[in-house]
Amino acid sequence: MRRTSTSATSGPQAAGPALAVTSGEPAGVGPDLCLALAAADFPARLVFLGDRTLFHERAEELRLSVSIVEVAEPAPHRAGVLQLLAESTATRVEAGRLDPANAAYVVRLLDIAADGCQRGLYAGMVTAPVQKSVINDAGIPFTGHTEYLASRTGAPHPVMLLVAGKLRVALATTHLPLAEVPAAITTERLLDTLSVLDAGLRRFFGFARPRMMVCGLNPHAGEGGHLGREEIDVIEPALRQALARGLVVRGPLPADTAFTPRALADADAVLAMYHDQGLPVLKHAGFGGAVNVTLGLPILRTSVDHGTALDLAATGRADAGSLRAAVDLAIDCANR
Repeated sequence: MRRTSTSATSGPQAAGPALAVTSGEPAGVGPDLCLALAAADFPARLVFLGDRTLFHERAEELRLSVSIVEVAEPAPHRAGVLQLLAESTATRVEAGRLDPANAAYVVRLLDIAADGCQRGLYAGMVTAPVQKSVINDAGIPFTGHTEYLASRTGAPHPVMLLVAGKLRVALATTHLPLAEVPAAITTERLLDTLSVLDAGLRRFFGFARPRMMVCGLNPHAGEGGHLGREEIDVIEPALRQALARGLVVRGPLPADTAFTPRALADADAVLAMYHDQGLPVLKHAGFGGAVNVTLGLPILRTSVDHGTALDLAATGRADAGSLRAAVDLAIDCANR
């Protein structure tokens, strides 16, 4: 979905919301995607965070005609101009080659954007992909954007929501080994997750009474206890408490039928129990144009649905569709 800017830019509201866009892992496709976005029209005040030399070199490699202008405060976006809040890498970046020396730079971009959102400088932040492995190799504990931004902003219960068109899939657990998932799913955690999901669907997507469908953990949703008791002992009690609070929920449903068109017709969002239960369906439906939204934060954050694609960096073959969709959704959410 591509937007065209309005002609009125006489004030902050007319110019659109201010958004900080972090460029992510410098050796990956993040800088390429930011340059592609800078060339397009958006009804927003976009500020891109990253290294000035990196952006200049990557633009030359990609043969892109984009003006790079350093700014102190967000200004209306103009196609062909990348408004830069400059932050320097520790070492020179080579496309496709990870360097732990630049891991702290990647995290600094997140800190600057998140702090700017909390101060009210930005209405939200949009993040290009990072490489978790190299950040950890540098000695910085990092399991993902969701967990890091929750810690940075003091959010007690973040929820990852992936959006592809009308399909919205939230996760009860995020980046955990599969063996640790059952113990991490508790009645209290599920109730908190449903409450955060309900609030996020109201706040950012405009649903008056969001309808949430909940997957079971086990095959056939436990088959009445014969294939596991998590549905009976954990999930169903959480749903009863959620209903008592006035939330609109149903389940637990077998995951292999929850994503059929008939089941989805009565759901505004699906809550999957673990990462690879819900996201393969979501990415099959909209890979390259899906958006990751972190709910439960005091700030708005959207992101791409893919990784750093090191092999595509500086080749001109990277698809900016997901980052463009993330900016589009952030604009919609901020305006709402």
